Amino acid sequence: MRCDEILDKVYGYGGEEEIPFILQLRIRFHLFFCPQCAREIERFELARESLKNDFFYPAPGLEDAVMARIAGEVGEEDPVRDNPGGISTRAWSLTGILIFISLASSFLGLNFAEVAAAGGISFLLPIGITIGVVITCYGALFIGSHLKEFSERFGLH
Repeated sequence: MRCDEILDKVYGYGGEEEIPFILQLRIRFHLFFCPQCAREIERFELARESLKNDFFYPAPGLEDAVMARIAGEVGEEDPVRDNPGGISTRAWSLTGILIFISLASSFLGLNFAEVAAAGGISFLLPIGITIGVVITCYGALFIGSHLKEFSERFGLH
C-alpha cells in the first residue's frame, strides 16, 4: 500500500470503530518501513487522545450561574438586571440638567434679541419646537430606562 492509502485508512477509522485485524497488520508493516507515516499517525493519535480526554476543561461555577439565569432564579440584587444600561440615575439627572441649562443659555448670546426681532415668529417657532423635542426625547429615554425603579419608588406595581 502507498502512504496516502495508509493515511486515508487510519484517518477514515478515526477511533469511532475498531480497525480490522488484517488492516492493522498491513498498517503496522508499512509503518515499520516508512518513518514519515509513522510520525504522521503518531501525531494524529496524540491529537485524537487530547481531544477525547477533556480538551476544554469545565468551569465549575459557570454552569450553575448560567442555569440559574435561564431558570430566572437570580436574586433581586443582581446589578446587571437592576441597571441594564450601566448608567446611574445620578448621571442621567446631571446630564438632563446640563442639557436644560445649555438650551436655556443659548439664547443669551449672539444678539438674540435682534435676531428674534428680525426673524419674528418664523424664527422662534422652530427653536421652540427643537427645544421641546430634545427635552421630551431625553425625558422619555430617562423614564423608559428607569421604569422599574420609578414604579417601585412611587408604588406603581
